[in-house]
Amino acid sequence: MFERNKVDTVTQAPQLAIPAEVTFDDGEIRRGKFFIASGRTFADILNAPHPFLEFEAYGEDRRFVSKASLRDVRLVAVPSSSNLRNRVRDGDDFNPHQVLGVEVNSDWSDVRAAYFALSKVYHPDRYANADLPPEVRDYLAIMSRRVNLAYAALEKPHLVVKAVAQRPEPVYQSRPRN
Repeated sequence: MFERNKVDTVTQAPQLAIPAEVTFDDGEIRRGKFFIASGRTFADILNAPHPFLEFEAYGEDRRFVSKASLRDVRLVAVPSSSNLRNRVRDGDDFNPHQVLGVEVNSDWSDVRAAYFALSKVYHPDRYANADLPPEVRDYLAIMSRRVNLAYAALEKPHLVVKAVAQRPEPVYQSRPRN
């Protein structure tokens, strides 16, 4: 007989989301992410004796898929941080509007809102406790720098225009000398 007052607490290990493109036996292709326990590789999970994998297609709920129903799994690679570092150094193709995702003639409030939204997404402190691969940590740090650099590039002209607009009119002007 079981006890009603006894509660079994199941502690779950932190999970990593592995982005992938999956082809099923019926030919259906889905993009989403697999969830695996932190500290394990995707190959370990595929070779484990468990018959199911936890998968969440983008825009859908999590579900368990049978390993037997998978025809092909292509892991989606994260862009390398060295490529992003080079793009930050090369100012020729750096477009702050494109980095922030705003139009060139956008209102300053839109630029500011886009900056705050992106800085919340890419800020390194947000992922400080997560067990992420080094390339993902590098990517997040570089993207955070790119967002900050883009905002600084757009903020400087805005501050100049604002300072000129707030400059007070002189109280007294002297007559020109003859």
